[in-house]
Amino acid sequence: MRNLAFSLVALSLVGGCQSFDGKEQAQAEAPDTRRMDLVEEIHGTQVADPYRWLEDLDSQETHDWVMTQKAYGDDYLAAIPNRQSVEARITELWNYEKLSAPSIKGDSQFFYRNDGLQSQSVLYRADKQGKNPQVLLDPNGFSSDGTVALSGVSISKDGKMLAYGTSQSGSDWQQWQFVDIDTGKALTDKLEWIKFSSAAWDKEGQGVWYSRYDAPQAGADKMEQANYFQKVYYHKLGTDQSEDKLVYHRPDQKDWGFSAELSDEGNYLAITVSQGTDPRNRFFYQEMATGKTVELMPDLEAEYLFLGNDGDTFYFKTDYQAPKGRIIAVDLNKPAKANWKELVAETDNTIYSASIVNNTFVVSYLKDVLAEVKVYGLDGKEQATLDLPGAGRVTGISGGRKDKQFYFLFNSYIHPTGVYRYDFDGSKVSAHQVPKVAFNPEDYVSEQVFYTSKDGTRVPMIISYKKGLKKDGNNPTLLYAYGGFNISLTPRFSPANIAWMDMGGIYAVPNLRGGAEYGEAWHQGGMKERKQNVFDDYYAAGEYLIAQNYTNASKMGAYGRSNGGLLMGAALTQRPDLFAAILPAVGVLDMLRFQKFTIGWAWTSEYGSADNAEDFPYLLAYSPLHNVAKRDYPATMVMTADHDDRVVPSHSFKFAAEVQHQQTGDAPVIARIETKAGHGAGKPTAMRIAEFRDIYAFLWHNFGLELPEKIQ
Repeated sequence: MRNLAFSLVALSLVGGCQSFDGKEQAQAEAPDTRRMDLVEEIHGTQVADPYRWLEDLDSQETHDWVMTQKAYGDDYLAAIPNRQSVEARITELWNYEKLSAPSIKGDSQFFYRNDGLQSQSVLYRADKQGKNPQVLLDPNGFSSDGTVALSGVSISKDGKMLAYGTSQSGSDWQQWQFVDIDTGKALTDKLEWIKFSSAAWDKEGQGVWYSRYDAPQAGADKMEQANYFQKVYYHKLGTDQSEDKLVYHRPDQKDWGFSAELSDEGNYLAITVSQGTDPRNRFFYQEMATGKTVELMPDLEAEYLFLGNDGDTFYFKTDYQAPKGRIIAVDLNKPAKANWKELVAETDNTIYSASIVNNTFVVSYLKDVLAEVKVYGLDGKEQATLDLPGAGRVTGISGGRKDKQFYFLFNSYIHPTGVYRYDFDGSKVSAHQVPKVAFNPEDYVSEQVFYTSKDGTRVPMIISYKKGLKKDGNNPTLLYAYGGFNISLTPRFSPANIAWMDMGGIYAVPNLRGGAEYGEAWHQGGMKERKQNVFDDYYAAGEYLIAQNYTNASKMGAYGRSNGGLLMGAALTQRPDLFAAILPAVGVLDMLRFQKFTIGWAWTSEYGSADNAEDFPYLLAYSPLHNVAKRDYPATMVMTADHDDRVVPSHSFKFAAEVQHQQTGDAPVIARIETKAGHGAGKPTAMRIAEFRDIYAFLWHNFGLELPEKIQ
């Protein structure tokens, strides 16, 4: 879950746009859901849970409920006139070549490519200059419907061996397999029960370190069972997984997670120790020669991101005594904090990412959410500031310790993701691959504004729309947000957003507290007992859009996913007056029981836990499921998937049933339930396009607008 809001635009549709009463559509009453007489006492408070039975995802009654609700929701969406015009425009915009930033290993270059509408992107291998590309791994052949996804790739240092992970129907569970790159031969090795882990190659390319959980207990539903006691193993190629060497585990710490990687010179195994989704971590290392484990940073007090090393000198990006980040050097022979050496000092801008390329630190900053990239020597002296293509987002910086160049991705809300190259010789940025798309970015506007939240906090927001917008207070607006888990909502391009703007819509994204846009203090301002700040920041964004005459409440829609789905649940129960339609997607909606399923316990560092008496009152105060009451609610589409084993779908099932039961108004309350899909990762292209089609059609219809026959 560690691992993104919308605004208003004037109507500029070809052929015009007729207004009508979206509620005239014939709609059967929502299906009845059986209510249990279940009340339990939690810390002295009586709490009802009438839909607890929907937590049994394998029961026939739950299955029948899902089928009934799915049919009800699908029928509603299918009856919206001209819904196919939305799908046609999104498909047209989506159909362009997409490339990743290439990575160089040995004498080869590796990158992903999607020719436009392929379900999954294909992994290619080319020579070191990027010529003569050939398909190395095509996940589109993994399944007939594209629902088996490539979930991770690791290539040995010499570029000879490939390890890759797959996931089925969006599950977090992975299976890892191996390929001899030169021959293309698949090895028989298979690694199972892996979750939240990559594979780190040894120096010789003969095996990998990885982290896994024990197999679920017999008869237990692996989608719901809590995952504890992750362990680090080493797998030698050609052997059975049962023979893998247990490298590190902590039977005394069930909620510790581990990520292992080999140091630059192969002398140390660096072990990052996480605790749930807490951005802070511990850092240990093992001496390869002796197998001795040293707890270098034993306390959970700050983030320590291992960047690399020179002998016994380790480099870290950290927020220890620097909430916006800095880079330090630690001598293993003198590891006390008093001996740590600051190389790159904290600035007014937040470090977004850092890596070592060409024996320099390449540091990407967030400057009021927008990217700035600087290069520093290993002595900490600034050498260059990159001349970026514009105001936007930089990700995917790809380069090795000795490479004379690195590649990166750049995009904004209105500019598609392009691949760029920085050459240290000449300090120049050049375009490596800029896609050709079915629209002109110059026809659109993406502007950053700042507004004031309830408690006086200044919050940034980016508003994107098509040129020609009239601020007449009547523009359809989509307000998308997240606000949590130290995740920054930096500008990211989606062809579907362009389709929304082509419809005449505004897409607005506020950067709420809870994220990392302004460092750890910004994150902490929206977590645990301060979570209400996130909700208030979001409502203030909507109020700003209305006050500045972009839109009005009858034309504003709210959408968010996962932790953002929690935000949507809060918006529905706290401010139903502010929105015409609200869409909670794969949301954490039962704040009293989330910790009891799969990896939910890991989120207690962000939310707190109802198991703790001191956390229970504030969780109950905003838990969406427990704050639904008899009243008029705006149009609501609760979105989930049957294979979501991160935020289990019972959250959405129970919430949809409760809102349907309590709705006193005429606005629809439906559930959109996907099958053979999960939390979102690895979703095939056709399924993603269909999801956006339904989101936009549902919003437009409940804004009281009629979709045109053609959008352009």
